[in-house]
Amino acid sequence: QVQLVESGGGSVQAGGSLRLSCAASGNSVSELTMGWFRQAPGKEREGVVVVATDDYTEFADSVKGRFAISKDNAKNTLFLQMNSLKPEDTAMYYCAADTKNIVGLGPRDWYMYWGQGTQVTVSS
Repeated sequence: QVQLVESGGGSVQAGGSLRLSCAASGNSVSELTMGWFRQAPGKEREGVVVVATDDYTEFADSVKGRFAISKDNAKNTLFLQMNSLKPEDTAMYYCAADTKNIVGLGPRDWYMYWGQGTQVTVSS
C-alpha cells in the first residue's frame, strides 16, 4: 500500500513561486510512476506532470517552461517547483502514483494512489 502526503501549498501573488512536496511511503518513488494533478472549483481534475518509472516526463502545455519536477530518492519524495505562477494555476494540487509504468499524461483513472491534496492560490 502506497501512501502519499503532499505539502507546500499556499497563497502567492502572480509571478511568485511555490514548491510542492509529495512524501511517499510503502514503495520507492524510483519504482513508481508519479504525477501531479490539479482541480479548480467546478472543473475536472487535470494532469500537470507525470514522471514514469523510466523517468520519462511529460508536462501539460499550460505549465511547460514554468514548472519543474524532481525526485529525491533518499527522502522518497517528489517535488514540484512552480515558478511564474498565474491566477489560473489556482487549484487543489494532488500527488498521484501507480506501480505501472505510465508514459505520458493520462486520466486520473490510471492512478491507484492519491494524496489528500494541497491548496495553491495565486492572486493577481
